[in-house]
Amino acid sequence: MTDFREMPYERPDMQKIRDAYEKATEDLKHAPSYAEARTVFFDLQNVQIQLSTMMSLCSVRNTTDLTDPYYDAEIRWLRKESAELLPLRKRYNEALSHHVFRKDFEREFGAQMFRMIDADLRTSDDAIVPDLIREGEICQSYQKDSAAVTEFRGKTCNFYGLLKAMESTDREERKEAYHAWAGLYAQIAPRLDEEYDSLVHLRTEMAHKLGFGSFTNLAYLNRRRFDYNQNDAAAFRAQILESVTPFVAQIREKQRVHLGLDRLCYYDEALLYPDGNAEPIGDMETLVGKAQQMYREMSPETAEFFDFMVRYHLFDLETRPGKRLGGYMTSFPAYQAPFIFSNFNGTSADVDVLTHEAGHAFQGYLAMRSIPVRMLNGSTSEINEIHSMSMEHFAYPWMQSFFGENTEKYITSHLIGAISVLPYMACVDEFQHEMYAAPDLTAAQRRTIWRHIEQKYMPWRDYDGETFLEEGGFWMQKQHIFLYPFYYIDYALAQMCAFQLYGRMKEDRLAAWKDYLSLCRAGGTLSYFELLDTAHLLNPFHKGTVEQSVGHVISELQSRY
Repeated sequence: MTDFREMPYERPDMQKIRDAYEKATEDLKHAPSYAEARTVFFDLQNVQIQLSTMMSLCSVRNTTDLTDPYYDAEIRWLRKESAELLPLRKRYNEALSHHVFRKDFEREFGAQMFRMIDADLRTSDDAIVPDLIREGEICQSYQKDSAAVTEFRGKTCNFYGLLKAMESTDREERKEAYHAWAGLYAQIAPRLDEEYDSLVHLRTEMAHKLGFGSFTNLAYLNRRRFDYNQNDAAAFRAQILESVTPFVAQIREKQRVHLGLDRLCYYDEALLYPDGNAEPIGDMETLVGKAQQMYREMSPETAEFFDFMVRYHLFDLETRPGKRLGGYMTSFPAYQAPFIFSNFNGTSADVDVLTHEAGHAFQGYLAMRSIPVRMLNGSTSEINEIHSMSMEHFAYPWMQSFFGENTEKYITSHLIGAISVLPYMACVDEFQHEMYAAPDLTAAQRRTIWRHIEQKYMPWRDYDGETFLEEGGFWMQKQHIFLYPFYYIDYALAQMCAFQLYGRMKEDRLAAWKDYLSLCRAGGTLSYFELLDTAHLLNPFHKGTVEQSVGHVISELQSRY
C-alpha cells in the first residue's frame, strides 16, 4: 500500500483503454463458456479500476487546490476523454445485457448488477457525448466561482472561514459574518445564475435526445431510483411538512427564548446556547487522534479501517484559500483505499466530518475487500447516506473525548441539527423538481420560487431585510443543485433510517450495530428497498414512517432543550 502523498498520478493511455473495451466486447460476444465470459468481465474491470483511480487522484488534487493550473487542465481533459468513452461503454454493456450467460452472472452476483447496466443503456447515447463534456466544463467553472473569498474583519476568507463567526455569542459578529457571506453570493450570483441556466438547458436537451419528457425522468434513472418515483418523493416531502416542520418551528421559538431575543433571525439559527455552542477540544491532529482511539474502541472492523486511514494519510481536512468548498469521501480502488476531503473550521462540524465522512469511508473500506464486482461496492445515495448518518449517532458515547464538559450540549445540538435540516432538504428537492419542469425560468423567477418553497417548509426563516436572501438567493449556496442534480432528498430519506437505528441503539446497541454492519457489507448488491429489509429498516415512503422515525428524537429533544 502506498501513502496518499506518494500515490503517482499518470495520465491514462486512453487509446489502450479504448482498445481494451473493443477487445472485451468482442471476446464477450464469442465466449464459449460462462467461465471465459467471467474472465473477460474481470479483465476489463481491472482496466476500469486503474482509470477510476487516476481520475480520483486527479480530482482530489484539483479540489484541494483549484488554482493549480496542471490539475485544472488535467481534470478537464479526463472528463472529456471519459465522456468520449461512452459509445464503447455502451457497446460493451449491450454485449453484457444480451449475453447468453446473463443468468449465470445474475446467479453469482445478483440481479441488481443488470438493473444498473440496463439503466446505463437507457441513459447513454453517442449524441449526448458533446453535452456531457460541456456539462463537465460548466461544473468545473462553477466550482472555481463558488470558491470565492470575501473580507471579514480584516481577513480574507471563504465560507468556511466565516463559520466560526457565524456561531459567535456576539450577535453583531454573527450578523456581520452572515452579511459578508450573503454579500459574497450576491457578488458572484450573476455568474452562478448563468452557469445554472446553462446546466438546466443542457441537461434538458440531453434528456430530450435520449427520449425522456424531462430531465427529471432522466435524473431519476441516472440516480438508480428503481424503487420510487416523483410522486413518492412528493408524498415523502409532505410527511416532512406534516411531522417535522411544526416541531422545528417549536425548536426555533425555544431557541429565541434561550437566546433572549425579540425575534430569531437567520444569523441566529446557528447559535443554540447563549454561552456558545460546543466546540471541539484540540487542533486537527488532536481530533484525528481522538477519532482513531474512538474507532479502535467501537469495533474490530472500525479499528482496522481507521488505523489504515491514518497510516496512509488518507485525509485532506484543513480549509485554505483555493480549496473547494464542502466535504466528500471518494476512493482509490486500485489501492482499496477510501479518502476523506473536508474543510475544518474550528466548530463541531469538524467532528461531524470524522463521523459522517468516516461512515462513508468505512463502508467503502469493507466493500472494496469483500464485493468482487466494483459497480456493486457502493449503493444508491439513499443507502450510502445511512452509512454516514448512522455513524454520527453510533459515535455519541465517545463525544466526551472531543467536547469534555460540553458533551451533552454537543449531542443536543447534533440532534437538533439532524432534525431541523429536514425541511431544508425538502425545499432543495421541491425546488429542483420545479426548475426542471420549467427550464426557461429567469433567474428572478427561480429566486421567487425558492422563497415561496422556503416559506412553506421553513416559515420561521427571517432574513432581517437582507435583500439578496429576501428575494430568494439562499438556494445558490447548495452545491448539490449545480453539481449533483436531484441528489439531496437522499439525505432526508437516509436520516429517517439513521433515526431508526439510533432508536435501537438506545435499547440494544449490539443489535443495532449488527444491522448496520449488514447494511455496509451488502454494498449495492441489492435494490434500495431490499437493502432496507437487510437492516430491518422501515420504508420512508410508507405513510407514517416519518412520524414513527422522528418520534423518539422529538421526545428526547423535548427533555434536552
